[in-house]
Amino acid sequence: MKVVQETLGHTSSSFTADTYTSVFPEVAMAAAEKTAALLLAEEENTGKPAEVSPLRV
Repeated sequence: MKVVQETLGHTSSSFTADTYTSVFPEVAMAAAEKTAALLLAEEENTGKPAEVSPLRV
């Protein structure tokens, strides 16, 4: 968060967090819906479920 704060020139990390974390749930939902659509399209095209690799953290 500190890097984002400094990059954007915000004076406090709480302002950065308050501003951008409120947007995150909407962005996460949109990304999940697009991913699901891609996986479902793959299944429809091949007749078998799409292969999903484990998430590396």
